[in-house]
Amino acid sequence: MEKKLKPSFRENKRYLIVSAGKEKVEKAILDFIGILGYSKAGISWINENVLAVNRESLNNIKASLAFAGIKINKISGTLKGLEK
Repeated sequence: MEKKLKPSFRENKRYLIVSAGKEKVEKAILDFIGILGYSKAGISWINENVLAVNRESLNNIKASLAFAGIKINKISGTLKGLEK
C-alpha cells in the first residue's frame, strides 16, 4: 500500500495559460534554462495551452517565455483560479 505525502512535502505548483503551442513553449524553455532546469521546474501539461510548473522555478519559466516572445495570459495557484 502506497502512503500519501504530507502536504508540506508536496511540490507547490503554479498554473500558466500561454499563448503558444506545446512544442514552441518547450523549445523556448529548453533553450533558456536547459534540460536540468526543465527537469527542476517539474513541468507538466494540463492541456494544449495550460501548463503546471514548480513554484520555485516560476521566475525562470517566465523569463524564458518572455525571451522567446511567448505571452503568458494568466498565472494562478489553482486550476479553478484560471477560470476566473
